[in-house]
Amino acid sequence: MITKTQINKRVKSKTNLYLVRTINLAKKNNLLELAKKLSGPTRKQKDINMNQLNELEDKQVLIIGRVLGQGTLNKKLAISALGFSNQAKEKLTKAGCEFKLINQEIVDNPTLKGVKIL
Repeated sequence: MITKTQINKRVKSKTNLYLVRTINLAKKNNLLELAKKLSGPTRKQKDINMNQLNELEDKQVLIIGRVLGQGTLNKKLAISALGFSNQAKEKLTKAGCEFKLINQEIVDNPTLKGVKIL
């Protein structure tokens, strides 16, 4: 288990203002495991393609990383991520998926109930 103090130490080295705000919002809502993953090294963040999203069984997912546009998506999902490529946004819109940034998901669903974190 990570403490809020340890997360604060990690945040000091971050230069991405959006990421810092998202970490602070997660910490404020006591989502410490999410804040821990977000405050970790960016090389550990995942880049997920459309075909990988097809393999998921969950309907709501939160991705610690970016969604890229390679492959096709055949089902409706609610996806939250740190970022989306332009091609991914187009394909998600065509598939009828709901997509938003992580900080907006935390505002809409403060406990992240029913959301699978990847």
